[in-house]
Formats: sequence, C-alpha cells, structure tokens
Amino acid sequence: MSSENISRSINIVHPVTLSHGKNAEVWDTDGKRYIDFVGGIGVLNLGHCHPRIVEAIREQATRLTHYAFNAAPHVPYIELMDRLTAFIPVDYPVSGMLTNSGAEAAENALKIVRGATGRTAVIAFDGAFHGRTLTTLNLNGKVAPYKQKVGVLPGPVFHLPFPSKDNDVTCAEALKAMERLFNVEIDVDDVACFIVEPVQGEAGFLAMDVEFAQTLRRFCDDKGILLIADEIQSGFGRTGQRFAFSRLGIEPDLILLGKSIAGGVPLGAVVGRKSLLDNLPKGGLGGTYSGNPIACAAALATLDEMTDAHLHAWGAQQEEAIVSRYESWRARERSPYLGRLTGVGAMRGIELINADGTPASAQLTQLLALARDSGLLLMPSGKSRHIIRLLAPLTTEAAVLEEGLDILEACLATLS
Repeated sequence: MSSENISRSINIVHPVTLSHGKNAEVWDTDGKRYIDFVGGIGVLNLGHCHPRIVEAIREQATRLTHYAFNAAPHVPYIELMDRLTAFIPVDYPVSGMLTNSGAEAAENALKIVRGATGRTAVIAFDGAFHGRTLTTLNLNGKVAPYKQKVGVLPGPVFHLPFPSKDNDVTCAEALKAMERLFNVEIDVDDVACFIVEPVQGEAGFLAMDVEFAQTLRRFCDDKGILLIADEIQSGFGRTGQRFAFSRLGIEPDLILLGKSIAGGVPLGAVVGRKSLLDNLPKGGLGGTYSGNPIACAAALATLDEMTDAHLHAWGAQQEEAIVSRYESWRARERSPYLGRLTGVGAMRGIELINADGTPASAQLTQLLALARDSGLLLMPSGKSRHIIRLLAPLTTEAAVLEEGLDILEACLATLS
C-alpha cells in the first residue's frame, strides 16, 4: 500500500504497510507476521499496545483529551512532572517542561542554555543525531541527508570526534581535538554548552568513553559551560538502567527525553537543574500540545512499569541473549561479514564489515531484505549504513527474542 499524497522526501526502510502489533510482533495488511527489532526506532521499550498503557489512554480519553497547560494547568501534566523529576537519578533539585518530541526538547534546551549563560556557541559530536528541525540539524554530526539543500543553519555549532571503544576514537584523541578547537576555532568563553548522547544511536550504538565523559564534566564545571545529555533513545531502560548517563559517572545539567517516555504516544521533555529551567521569562517556555493529557497518562503508565527491578531484569535478559548469540556466531564463523558488537546493555549494534575492514553497506541492505522476507524487521545505522541497530522491546518474550535471533543468524549465514 502506498500513497502519492505522502512526501517522497520521507525515506522508507521497509516497504510494507503495518496494520497492528502486540508487544514485539507486528502484522502487515496482508496478514504476514514480523518480529519487530525496530521498535518504532526506540519508541517501544514496553512493546506495542502494552495493556497498562492502552488502558491509561482509554481512561484519560473519557475525561480530558486536551488542554494547553499554559492556558490552564491539568492534573496529568502535574502528576507526570512530579513522577518524572523523581525518576531522574541526580542529586540536585530537578525541574522540567514537556514537549511534543525529542527534537523539540533539544530546541528548548538550547533556548534555556542561552538564557542561562548569555552565550550561543554549542559543541556537538561527530556522528550525533539530535533531530530534523532546522536548529537540531546543525547539531547532527553528519551531512547526508539531513543537512543537504537547506542552506545556512542556525549556530554557531562545532563538532568534536566522539570517543568510544566502538569506533576506536580514544579519550586522548578527543581531548586533543578539543584543545585544538579552543586554540583555533572559538574562544572557550563563548561556548554555552556541550550536547552529547551517552550512547550514540544513529551512529550505530557507540557508547561514550567513561574517562572522557568525566573529564568533560570537570572541564564544563571549570569553564562555566553547561552539559546536555540527549537520552532520547538511550533513556527509559534501554541500557538496563533508567538513563545511560549513570554508567558514565556524571550528572548532566540538562537531560533530553522522548521516544519511549510514553509507550508510543508523542511526548518529550527537558529536565534538569531547577535554576536553569526557571531562568527564562514567563511565557518563554510552553506549547499548545506540549504535555497533552492523553500523552501524560500514557507516560504515567510507562513509569509505573519501569521499576528498577524491571529495567534491570529486562536489560540483563536481552543483553545476555544478544551477547551470547553474537559470541556463538563469531566462534562458529557464521558470516565473513560479522564485525564488532557495539553498545551497552540491551542497546546493541552489530557491525558488518568486508575482509579489508571497510563497511559492508551492500550486505546490510541485503540483510534487511532477507530478514524481512523471513519475518524479521531490522533497522540500519552507522555513517556508512553498515550497522544493525537492535531495538526489540525490553518486554519481548524470551521465545520471540530467540526466534528473531534465529532468523538473523540464518540470514547472516546466507549473505553474499
């Protein structure tokens, strides 16, 4: 099924039309079943149509479907912010605002940072992805396709290499690049903030180097620069913890939230130090749909499910399944294209490389089609589109997860 009325500038990974889903399974309009390792690109940590979330949406829809919070406050928004700020694992007083998406959260964070620091320059990282709005495009550490044909972007924004064991960029190399940046490109006193994904998503699930993260935190404290953590994809249990920044041993000043915050209902948030969130004039933050009551109800149900015990158990089960199968494939040489396993927890990528070490992009394209034909949906990532991004719901039944990994193994073995 297709439509001439949908912009052709929207890229489609899988040419199927879905009709319904349940937890980690979806069905297309022809009735074919697929195991879903895409999860709405990280939106469905609790799976499709989680009963608790569906009931919360249904119940809220009978009470209040919408009200703009800045016109008159409503109960779901207030209850959610009380719960959400308590869910953030930091030691300082937390405040926040709700948005419609992760990109909108990033936009508002930059506005907050400018108001707090009086500075405008932003430092982002190679390989980063923070959204498709005009401002967030410039934060992205990749030109094609996001920055093509759109002209000069809001800034100033500068980029540094992203240090990770998953891309062989060391802490020392990143720090040397940062030293050069402040010697050659921009005065450090003009920098408002650094923005970083604790685990890069679009780049292929690259986990930030811990030493670099802690050094960066100290540097920001010393220079009066704010640190923003983009947890839009890595948050809400994807790494086995509430948020991925905890594994780095740091506390960001602002945190961007989205994707799995509300079980598939559009919602995002900026949370962080109360002093920062309160610095703009009244009316400086807000939005007509931001914090819609139905979305808030879905998020409250999501938080009910995301206890630390659940997140640890789900993350450990999925990590163990993925890591053990990957190690088995390597030991048995199931595919000559099988590269490294990236990421942490249940946020994992599988790299495909050629014998000479170059990205096996053509084989990943082939793998997507083979897996889809066999009933498994996968998501590509990486600068060269050569890394499989595994985003099965954390609640995936063990048997379904194993079935999906069986399909993936069989398809890897047939790559040519």
